[in-house]
Amino acid sequence: MNKSGKYLVWTALSVLGAFALGYIALNRGEQINALWIVVASVCVYLIAYRFYGLYIAKKVLAVDPTRMTPAVRHNDGLDYVPTDKKVLFGHHFAAIAGAGPLVGPVLAAQMGYLPGMIWLLAGVVLAGAVQDFMVLFVSTRRDGRSLGELVKEEMGATAGVIALVACFMIMVIILAVLAMIVVKALTHSPWGTYTVAFTIPLAIFMGIYLRYLRPGRIGEVSVIGLVFLIFAIISGGWVAASQPGRRTLILLACSLPGCWWGMVLSRRYCRSGCCSRRVITYLPS
Repeated sequence: MNKSGKYLVWTALSVLGAFALGYIALNRGEQINALWIVVASVCVYLIAYRFYGLYIAKKVLAVDPTRMTPAVRHNDGLDYVPTDKKVLFGHHFAAIAGAGPLVGPVLAAQMGYLPGMIWLLAGVVLAGAVQDFMVLFVSTRRDGRSLGELVKEEMGATAGVIALVACFMIMVIILAVLAMIVVKALTHSPWGTYTVAFTIPLAIFMGIYLRYLRPGRIGEVSVIGLVFLIFAIISGGWVAASQPGRRTLILLACSLPGCWWGMVLSRRYCRSGCCSRRVITYLPS
């Protein structure tokens, strides 16, 4: 596509997004088709990614595709492992979906669709995506160091310790909130519980598949994972409708604490043994 054609595409996308946003803004009352919100959001995100994101990448961060990343420069098969960009995309896509993006819009939606929509559009474009993008590349330029280590280098040991403690406390709060939300969502829902539980062995299988059986076949294992995930969703309905299936889930939940020590040993073995150092790296998000 030539330059004029690209301009026409982005112009049409801008007009479509503006029309969708205008329709949402001028529509009175709470009754509105969600398709308008989806169209407006997709248009805004695409335009922001193409222009604002490109500006930050070129002018602010000066991204150079030929520069080696820490994973390549310090490849040791443990902490630094070169990974396919599709797998990295999955990791980062899941990593940014923290408590703020998940809980914030849900709380804002209680006051109507507009506050939540503004939160998602303005918050992502001007704050969330920029912050994640900047932290990612700053860490990459500093050999993959964490936020606490970066603060320690720039502001001293005391500030670094404070940053590490703050990050730890924030993570504890976030994990507690997310755990509470997940538990409440899955309470009295054997269908959802079974489906979520099914993804754990599925993820381990996909990691072993990529590491040992068919290394590098990301598209292949992604299709397999998608098929099994759909099967998990469908079979969850069968388990929920089956009394033996419901009792089995209850039995597993009761016996899980007793198996915790074995699970810890298995996890440590997976981290340090032949079951594989890079399974975690290849786990799908």
